[in-house]
Amino acid sequence: MIGEHIGIWGKRAVDGIVHGLAKLNPNPNHLTFLGLLINVLAAILYGYGHFFYAGLVLLFANVFDILDGAVARKLQRVTRFGAFFDSVIDRYSDITVFVGITTYYAREQSTLYVVLSGIALVGSVLVSYTRARAESLIPKCKVGFLERPERVVLLIIASLTEVPWAASHFYLHKMHQVLWLMAVLSHWTVLHRVYHTWREVQDHNAVKAEPDPVRIEEKAVRLRPRPEPGL
Repeated sequence: MIGEHIGIWGKRAVDGIVHGLAKLNPNPNHLTFLGLLINVLAAILYGYGHFFYAGLVLLFANVFDILDGAVARKLQRVTRFGAFFDSVIDRYSDITVFVGITTYYAREQSTLYVVLSGIALVGSVLVSYTRARAESLIPKCKVGFLERPERVVLLIIASLTEVPWAASHFYLHKMHQVLWLMAVLSHWTVLHRVYHTWREVQDHNAVKAEPDPVRIEEKAVRLRPRPEPGL
C-alpha cells in the first residue's frame, strides 16, 4: 500500500516536472547531454572521496534520464536518433562515474578496489554491449539481473551510506560491498546474455533445419509417376 502511494506521488511529481519543461519547449537531446554533465560533477565528487554528496548528485542526474524521454514523448519529438543518442550518453555517464570512483581508490593507493572498480566498469559496459549485439541476431535480450537501472540504484544506495559525519555502523559505509556485488553480478549478467543468445540462435537454426511437411508432400506429388494416356 505504501509503495503504491509512493509510486503514484512519484509519477505525479515527474508528470508535473515534464509538463513544466514542455512549456519551455527544450530539445530532448539537450536534456540528455545535461544529464551527462551532472554525472561528470558526480564523478569529480567521487574522485575526491565525497561519496555521499556524489550519490545525491547522481540521484539528480538520473532524473534527467527519465525526463528526456518523457519530454520527448510529451512534445511528440521522439526520434530514432534520440534513442541512439540517449544510449551513447548513458555509456559515457556510466564510464565517467566509475572513472571517478577508480580515481579515488588510486589516490588512496587501494590497489584491490582500483582493480575491482575497473572490473565493475568493464562489466557495466559489456552488459549493454551484449544486449545491443545480441539484438542484431535475436529479437530481444533483456535477461539478467544487473541492468543499468539496478546498477544505478545500487551505486546511489552505496554512496548514500557513506555518511561523512556518522561513525561506523552496520548499515553505513557499504561502498566496498556494493563494488564486489556489481563486479560479480555485472559479469554474471553478461554470461547469462551470452548463453541466452546462444540458445536462441540454436533454436532458430533448429527450426530452419526442420523439414516442412507441406513442401515434402508437394515434392512427393510432383515425383509421382503420371498414368499413361488411355489406361
